[in-house]
Amino acid sequence: MTASQDYLWTLNFGPQHPATHTTLRIVLTLDGERVVGAVPHIGYLHSGFEKIGEHLNYNQYVTVTDRMNYVSPMANNVAWHHAVEKLLGIELTPRCKYLRVIMAELARISDHLLCVGAMALDVGAYTFFLYGFYEREKIYDIFESLCGARFTNSYTRVGGVLHDITPVTIEKIRDLIRRLPATLADMERLLTRNRIYLDRTQGVGVLSASAAINCGATGPVARASGVTRDLRKDEPYLAYNDFDFQVCCARTGDCYARYLVRMHEIRESLQIVQQAIENLPAGPVQVGADARVGLPPKSQVYQTIEGLITHFELVMPHRGFSVPCEEVYGAIEAPNGELGFYLVGDGSHVAYRARCRPPSFVHFALFPRLMCGHTLSDVVAVLGSLNIIAAELDR
Repeated sequence: MTASQDYLWTLNFGPQHPATHTTLRIVLTLDGERVVGAVPHIGYLHSGFEKIGEHLNYNQYVTVTDRMNYVSPMANNVAWHHAVEKLLGIELTPRCKYLRVIMAELARISDHLLCVGAMALDVGAYTFFLYGFYEREKIYDIFESLCGARFTNSYTRVGGVLHDITPVTIEKIRDLIRRLPATLADMERLLTRNRIYLDRTQGVGVLSASAAINCGATGPVARASGVTRDLRKDEPYLAYNDFDFQVCCARTGDCYARYLVRMHEIRESLQIVQQAIENLPAGPVQVGADARVGLPPKSQVYQTIEGLITHFELVMPHRGFSVPCEEVYGAIEAPNGELGFYLVGDGSHVAYRARCRPPSFVHFALFPRLMCGHTLSDVVAVLGSLNIIAAELDR
């Protein structure tokens, strides 16, 4: 798009705008209502979590991952300790693998419900948002039953998880599996064929498959453009090889395709959770004592001298477990795409270097490409379809 400079004007879109959640800012160049330029600005939610990763030990840092993509913190927990365990060469127990899969997929459902709900809300579909947010609160109930926290869970540990799942939590998960498909059907009847929603999203923010690959897009954003990459299938981790599920893709690459992919992924995640919960292996959720990395249960810490000493040795600075002087990159298929951590170990109790590869940072860079040529009213639709989480941007 070209226009005479005499007729162009600049508009600050955000951070004080409902669709930018007070954390995103985009400087738009407009020719009337037509966008001819868009420059994303970050830095409104700076956290410095990469540098913090070089000062906290490998268990303490899980509390920081909760604050990254705060919409699906369980997935962040899994991603961090997946990389740490790859650095240490630890093989998890079968029960722990299944539990992490369940929590990661519940986090995916929660993330997608908020994404499609907020995207619909931004273009005027308020009732759809309420349906999704109600079910998301039920997932929070599951997390609260599991670990005592609804929002910042900090559930994983090096070599395992905080503690085992309870029968009460299992029943809550089964109830969600029974109830959610009907809610999804209601949501789809509200929006999927809604004429206004179709006009606002179809053909808007189109990303081709080649552009998605060249720009490093992953997750639903890439799969909506026909890129069939999914780390759960292409580079299997945890116990994903044990489950039957499909990789959801589309071809048009527009806002509507990204909505459809996320809605279908919710159903696939439900299938994974159902298979995992009904075939949950017996056994411990923490690696054995021989690995010398897992924290002992609190009952042992409080009642036995061996448990107390083990806990002391693992948590005190300059003690802990032995970390090889190597570097690794470990990634998972997070709700927004590839979430990876690059770690450098130097033998100490903290990482020498901790680097994060957050999907939102990559996807926000796509925004200028997707917006040019569209109108000002399309900004909220494109931004909502990318599901940018600011805490992932400002590292």
